[in-house]
Amino acid sequence: MATDSDTPGEDLTDAEVEALHEVELGVEWLRRAHGKLVEFHHNTGHAMEHLAEAESLLRETGHDDLADEIRDQHLPRGVVDEDRWSYDVLESFQGDFMTTVSDLQEQTRRDLSDGRQHVAERRQEREWKRQAEEE
Repeated sequence: MATDSDTPGEDLTDAEVEALHEVELGVEWLRRAHGKLVEFHHNTGHAMEHLAEAESLLRETGHDDLADEIRDQHLPRGVVDEDRWSYDVLESFQGDFMTTVSDLQEQTRRDLSDGRQHVAERRQEREWKRQAEEE
């Protein structure tokens, strides 16, 4: 039995549904990007652990010049603009960009579909079910 939540967006134009869908897709892709930034942060951390281990091993084997370079130039350096570490990039993405775009998505949903999600997908689902019933 269909309910209002099963048939959202009946009062929306096709262009409004498409716009809402594009905002939702944009946020979904940003969530994927966020996951890649988390992976980047973890991979960077692991790489730095290996460099720290290499520093110790180089020092033990008498290669102080290389060990000093790792200690002084590479380990303390950020990954962006020499001062921004991977966690800082991740936090900026999460706290600034991702938050504001997520807020935009919520506002768009409130303004266009009374907060309902996946309006375009629900329309497509209803259409496919209707076509199946006609056959």
